[in-house]
Amino acid sequence: MTFTPSRKLIYPDSDGQPMADNTLQFRWIVLFKENLECLFRDNADVFVGGDLLWYPVEGHPEIRVAPDVMVVFNRPKGERGSYRQWEENGIAPQVVLEILSPGNRLAEMAKKLEFYEQYGVEEYYIYDPQLNELNGYQRAGNRLRVIEEMNGWVSPRLGIRFELNPDELLVYYPNGEQFKTTVELAQELEQTQQELIQKEQMLEQTHQQLEQKEQELLLERQRANQEMERAEQERQRAERLAAYLRSQGVNPDEIGG
Repeated sequence: MTFTPSRKLIYPDSDGQPMADNTLQFRWIVLFKENLECLFRDNADVFVGGDLLWYPVEGHPEIRVAPDVMVVFNRPKGERGSYRQWEENGIAPQVVLEILSPGNRLAEMAKKLEFYEQYGVEEYYIYDPQLNELNGYQRAGNRLRVIEEMNGWVSPRLGIRFELNPDELLVYYPNGEQFKTTVELAQELEQTQQELIQKEQMLEQTHQQLEQKEQELLLERQRANQEMERAEQERQRAERLAAYLRSQGVNPDEIGG
């Protein structure tokens, strides 16, 4: 049955809370959000949201949560003020990632787990960058069950791999490339541009060398043609001289014999 409110309900696009409590939490949120955007850049039907309010139930704006990062398959990319599930063919985010900060309380995280479990999330990951701890949950029926071993875990939905070293979490694309920060991507782009400039310079040098070689071959061909012309002129002069001598009764073949 379609919900028909007696008054127009407001679904705020903000909960009034900051995206992150500190720079470390913010860096990890951006790292996941931007790299997942890159991962699915060629798939028009995967939406990646960051700190976006999710309203799962029409008519109940009080039922909401703002995951740090969420991934929704079978929904188009595009700008949204909030994710209103009834306007998205009823599709819930399949994957949610949360980055912890010192301000996150145990009761708050338990409440989020219950929310994600109730409203259909398939995979739920929680990373604490200060303690370097990663926890994960995967749906089994109506429950989100703990993933016992997260080190080396590959997300069934995303295809990304998590690896915990002693210092921090490393995340890898399905092709084995590591997630990169914006700064690292900028440095990689700059290096690629420099390599392209060097290749262009090398190609220009090669082009100039080929042009120089072509000029040398042209000059060599011109010299060869000049030599051939001189030889032909000498031959013609010799023939004229021999003809003249014969006209004078002298056999040129006997001269100098």
